[in-house]
Amino acid sequence: MERCETTREQIMELILDEYAQKNALIDVSSSIKLITGIGAILVCISSTSPVAPLFIAASMAFITIMFARIPARLYLSLLMIPVSFALFSSLIILLMSGGGVPLFSADIAGVPLSITTDSANLALMVITRTFGGMCSLYFIALTTPIIEVFAVMQQCRLPRGLLDLSMLIYHFIFILIGEAITIHTAQVLRHGYDSFRNSLHSFAMLSAMLFIRAWQQGEELIVAMDSRCYDGQLELTITGRRTGPRIVTAVFLYLGICIWIAYASAATRIF
Repeated sequence: MERCETTREQIMELILDEYAQKNALIDVSSSIKLITGIGAILVCISSTSPVAPLFIAASMAFITIMFARIPARLYLSLLMIPVSFALFSSLIILLMSGGGVPLFSADIAGVPLSITTDSANLALMVITRTFGGMCSLYFIALTTPIIEVFAVMQQCRLPRGLLDLSMLIYHFIFILIGEAITIHTAQVLRHGYDSFRNSLHSFAMLSAMLFIRAWQQGEELIVAMDSRCYDGQLELTITGRRTGPRIVTAVFLYLGICIWIAYASAATRIF
């Protein structure tokens, strides 16, 4: 499969969708994959120690790479995006939170900064929860096509208006990202960001054009839907997937292990 250099937005639009359609777990029931991913996320955010989130992160990464056959390099590059934000947030928590035994203190430019055991544990919890939650979320994103996610939501009897609105929003997100990339590339080629003043002008033009393009795309979508006899509901095709007893047992056994680790390590503190 040929690959070309692309932006992060194009990766999210093209490559994630491609692997969601062609991964090795595509034949497994979408409901089972959603239960696995969402269950792991819930265990992560409810855990009071970093042990369970770390276990979930490692196991979800292993399942996604080894069983779904997602390239490790792509997976790591995607994971670095949210983890970098979590590291920055954790740094602020590490230096600004108080309580516990001081581990480090310094006075930088007249500003007292200190790291305590409580702040270190809290920062570590933020990192591990983010890491575990994103690994679980990427498991869903890389193994389950978005249309099947909406189909499962339909099976759960969610309001039909909410489903239709969600599908339209998802559709337009990537349309606007593509339009923004095209406009931004054209502006860069014309030296639109060579100075601060030019950057402000170019950004304003980009925002205005995105509004106009969004309006045009919406009008075109309405015409296209009306020409296909749109009756107020977007049809969803529910594809039959494997839901054998071995798969169901493995999923609930895995979630049970995650819950047990979270319970057994509830009082564990690194610092």
